[in-house]
Amino acid sequence: MAMNGAIIIDKPQGMTSYKAVEKVKRILKLQKAGHTGTLDPLATGVLPVCVNEATKLVRFLAADDKEYRVTLLLGVRTDTFDTEGRILSNQTPSVSRPQLEEALKGFTGRFKQKAPLYSAVKVRGKALYRWTRQGVEITPPEREVEIYSIRIDRFHLPEVDFTVSCSKGTYVRTLCADIGDILGCGGCLSALRRTRSGIFGLDRAVTLEDLSKSEEEQTLFDKVIPLAELLPRLPMIEVDDALAKRIKNGYQPKEDAFDQSPFLVGGDMVKIITGKSQLVAVASMSRPLGWAGRESRPLKILRVFNNGY
Repeated sequence: MAMNGAIIIDKPQGMTSYKAVEKVKRILKLQKAGHTGTLDPLATGVLPVCVNEATKLVRFLAADDKEYRVTLLLGVRTDTFDTEGRILSNQTPSVSRPQLEEALKGFTGRFKQKAPLYSAVKVRGKALYRWTRQGVEITPPEREVEIYSIRIDRFHLPEVDFTVSCSKGTYVRTLCADIGDILGCGGCLSALRRTRSGIFGLDRAVTLEDLSKSEEEQTLFDKVIPLAELLPRLPMIEVDDALAKRIKNGYQPKEDAFDQSPFLVGGDMVKIITGKSQLVAVASMSRPLGWAGRESRPLKILRVFNNGY
């Protein structure tokens, strides 16, 4: 049976997310695999890797919230906003813990955040870091992010460790630089570890470097999370095998194909599964079930999946 699902990798420092995916593909002899959100080479931690049919879920999983353990180096400003960049200024920070706590309060909630000049975000078809390295001045794009919470774990100047829970797309390097600027001494990212991506935490992660050559393939195979378990927060509609086959072949089901499900309203995302717990499709509700005729089509199929796990 085909392998379809996700493997949670504990990415090591110094490895790109692309290289981590390529290693999984090589070990499992896969044609298709992709991660759900880039981790910089400096960073470590949770990197969900979708394999085969699960690659169709990348855009859904990439939208998940994230949690990081961060080490902020105060007093140092760099051009990349982390310790791997060129130092722009360096001073001994004179900051108290209450001052830091007060500064952090201003970074919770929603706000606009600029991408670092050295980042992979595309501007006019090219990664921003490529424009920067060529000496071309480009205004970094902004996007709205949300920080749900920031908790100081260790205060030992010039370093501060904190845990941040945030929306997708949040640049923690930019956050560190902005915190340093607010405090007046500058700051940059010294270490970063992603501890959670959506529902997936380090407890489910595989450390590739700890595996021997003889066991790595079986270990990764055993750690595959099936398709039907990858979107646990989505409401679920169960269908029989006959309807599942029709949906996989392009059929947009009518109202009379489903039992009444009043908890589903217009705009809801929903997953369709079979009684065998196989993921059939992901769909979007156009309106609540039961609001129009039985011949109407209340949902739009967004992705179909051709194999179970």
